[in-house]
Amino acid sequence: MSKIGITELVLRDGHQSLLATRMMLADMLPIADRMDQVGFWSLETWGGATFDSCIRFLNEDPWERLRTLKAAYPKTRMQMLLRGQNLLGYRHYADDVVRKFVERAAANGVEVFRVFDALNDTRNLKTSIEAVKRVGKHAQGTLSYATSPVHTRESYLALARELKAMGVDSICIKDMAGLLKPYEAAHLVAALRKEIGLPISVHSHATTGMSVSTLVKAVEAGAELIDTAISSMAMGTSHSPTETLVEIFKGTLYDTGLDVKLLVHIAGYFREVRKKYKHFESAFLGADTRILLAQVPGGMLSNLEHQLREQNAADKIDAVLLEIEQVQKDFGYPPLVTPTSQIVGTQAVFNVLFGRYQRLTAESRDLLTGRYGQTPAAPNEELVQKALKEMGLSAAISHRPADDIPNEWDKIADDLKMKMPGVSVSEEDVLTYAMFPQVALNFFKTRSQGPTDIGISAIPPSPAPVAAPALVPVPDQYQVSVDGKSFIVRQKRDAEGHLNLTVDGRTFAVGVKPLVETGSTHAVPLPIDPVGEKLDAPMPGTVVKVLFQNGDTVEANATVLIMEALKMQLEIKCRTAGRIRFLVSANTAVHAGAPLAVISGPGKGEK
Repeated sequence: MSKIGITELVLRDGHQSLLATRMMLADMLPIADRMDQVGFWSLETWGGATFDSCIRFLNEDPWERLRTLKAAYPKTRMQMLLRGQNLLGYRHYADDVVRKFVERAAANGVEVFRVFDALNDTRNLKTSIEAVKRVGKHAQGTLSYATSPVHTRESYLALARELKAMGVDSICIKDMAGLLKPYEAAHLVAALRKEIGLPISVHSHATTGMSVSTLVKAVEAGAELIDTAISSMAMGTSHSPTETLVEIFKGTLYDTGLDVKLLVHIAGYFREVRKKYKHFESAFLGADTRILLAQVPGGMLSNLEHQLREQNAADKIDAVLLEIEQVQKDFGYPPLVTPTSQIVGTQAVFNVLFGRYQRLTAESRDLLTGRYGQTPAAPNEELVQKALKEMGLSAAISHRPADDIPNEWDKIADDLKMKMPGVSVSEEDVLTYAMFPQVALNFFKTRSQGPTDIGISAIPPSPAPVAAPALVPVPDQYQVSVDGKSFIVRQKRDAEGHLNLTVDGRTFAVGVKPLVETGSTHAVPLPIDPVGEKLDAPMPGTVVKVLFQNGDTVEANATVLIMEALKMQLEIKCRTAGRIRFLVSANTAVHAGAPLAVISGPGKGEK
């Protein structure tokens, strides 16, 4: 058997798993010349959450990162993780966008495309694999590994047969949560080698403590490629240490041929770099066997932990992990890998914070109703019906989801150009905008300022509490005239600070609203309105879209705005009917409890 090839993960999955994907390009370049000398089979440098993190947190252009890394590592293959029809976003894209993305990724430096679908639905892989082959790059088909009553060795072999028929160059067993046991890895790899005959790569996170043994048994059974992370960015929710596997196989039939002394030097460099990102360090540094049940992938675990801290709910991590097990079952046992890991994980957070399925995210509804593809098992039918009702639909879909998406490249490009008049827009910019529209627009405004130092000075402080605005002083009783008619108004303040005004026998709860402006540091009292309902942000996030105009009449239970929270879309509904006044606009970042809108005056059908 030829020597084992190693895909080094430190520049992508290593820091995604341990440091919430915060490592900057500037910390990857000083060690480039040494890493390029090692002789890795490939370097995973792109995809996953790195694209999102670049524009959301680091003010780095992900395309420029890719070009720079390729120039800095000229002798080593650049590898990326591609989510099939999802590309790098959280929805399916039209086929023309998928083809354009693969074309530009290849042109900018990607040579190995590991293509996967979160549901193992090969209909969602066909277009992207064809696109990779069209540009002459290595297409690695992926088995997203999970354990459940419906995930069997035969089901993975059937999936591998379909991938081979699509023309992939190799097969990857992607064990994103560390669930693949050593002896099962040996059986699965041996079966794949015998029946499929393609090179096998094994990717197994260290989260549950089994990964080193799993990789060894996989190699003994015939795997030719393994994923590892340099030791100073290994273990915990990351991967097995590169140097450890190199030493294990040294002097055997599987010798990697890599220089451990050089690897130890590289590990020392990243050991110092890691200190810079201590604020984002995952608390899961040892073996966590809870994941054998929750099946949470390494990258998601550190991000989930960080997100819960932002929600002031870090103490609820155990409850969320237990809830994930239930949500995964209810959603049809999807393997937990992006985007399903984020969908299931966020829904579990919402269930713990607000009650089980009291708030379904837009993405949860789409997953339940077939808009991400076919789940491995049928989802909970009651939840499917709830999702369909909330979406105003009569039935879930069973065809390929992308068949419902007409070509959209030109439309997306025209939309971006309209929003950035007079600015030169590249095809890469259009793709960035397609992946994360609102985040991308913010990034384009600040891109010229360059990357944001992620040191302690850049850690955003918790939002300062906004002082409650003083109520407009009024006497206990007074007379007003409207259109020549006089009314006696009596007012009384309740325990919550509202003024309860009785006008002609009708009582209104009245508040004073703060004027919310971007960059505003204080609240300005506005004229008071009769308040029927106040809508507050249920958690920190960003307002993505406001669905009505100020003064519009809304019906009870209407969705009035959409927030992005935990990277998922959350609809904010009103309980009562009436006229709406928004206190925020699109692209406003809000903290938990921040006022979003008020419903006032008579609603539909009232006089």
